[in-house]
Amino acid sequence: MVLCAAAVVLFATELTAHPEDEFCVPGEGGLDPALCEALATLDSSSATNEQLKPILDDRGLERGFWSTAGLYVTIGVRHILPDGIDHILFVLALFLSSTRLRALVIQISTFTVAHTVTLGLAAAGVLSPSAGFVEPLIAATIAFVAIENVFLRDMPRWRPLIVFIFGLVHGLGFAGFFGELGLPPGQFWSALIGFNVGVEIGQISVVASAFALSLLLRRRLTRIGHESLYRRYVVVPVSALIGAVGLSWTLTRILTQLA
Repeated sequence: MVLCAAAVVLFATELTAHPEDEFCVPGEGGLDPALCEALATLDSSSATNEQLKPILDDRGLERGFWSTAGLYVTIGVRHILPDGIDHILFVLALFLSSTRLRALVIQISTFTVAHTVTLGLAAAGVLSPSAGFVEPLIAATIAFVAIENVFLRDMPRWRPLIVFIFGLVHGLGFAGFFGELGLPPGQFWSALIGFNVGVEIGQISVVASAFALSLLLRRRLTRIGHESLYRRYVVVPVSALIGAVGLSWTLTRILTQLA
């Protein structure tokens, strides 16, 4: 477990910025070429809402609410799995800090509510986040939670408030990507809802996978009479590795902006 986590985290240290989402790539994992072409025409930085072309379906017709939402569910999932390594590490840090299911539910729910708020506000134009400001903050949130896990055995009482604040920051990160897609008014809200649902599916998948793996490890340790060592040999070292990545990303992203 620790060796696998170390390999993943060491690979992650090579990523110095929030990874770009690339859906239109050759192979079975990419989107349909027609959809890729439609998405490529959506450039909010160079077109007004009136100039933006709606996304069409395979029949050449403008996508309706559910069709648009379904497409953006896929995009939201892909934004987390596998492209959102920083968000994955943050969710894993929350998972590692939760010794009880109730604590995990509280933290994940708080995080979801918070990033949904800022994603909606930023995507609607109420907030205008700067990637140069948001990305170092996202990395710092990862480092903070992970390092706190190393020193605190149980979730502190202030953690839900901290997670809510950090969730607001991550929501701005989601909004930065979503805003780059650009959408005409008629498809904006369906796309936003679909994207947010996709993000949640991605996060739940991460938590579910981590939970299943932790059960296997705990059962193994219980079988050999060392269940109490789960924190020492799993939570602490993996949290330390995640914290190191978060600190590295924070410094790298700040230096990148100053360069």
